[in-house]
Amino acid sequence: MQERDLVVLTRPIAEHSLEAGDIGTIVHAYQDGAAYEVEFVTAEGATVAVLTLTAADIRPRASREILHVRELAPAE
Repeated sequence: MQERDLVVLTRPIAEHSLEAGDIGTIVHAYQDGAAYEVEFVTAEGATVAVLTLTAADIRPRASREILHVRELAPAE
């Protein structure tokens, strides 16, 4: 995975109202893929969170997947 790739969150992150399956964009990849800065945004482009995640937390988006829209829950 590299910068500007769309990735899929593999686990929920409740403190940011993110769910497994949410799509983010890698905005920075640390050396040797040790970690990634991933930005999650709303459909209007408002940033929900920029998080430091490991390869276990995200996966590449597959070409045959269909995207899904959901309402963003308020942060807990």
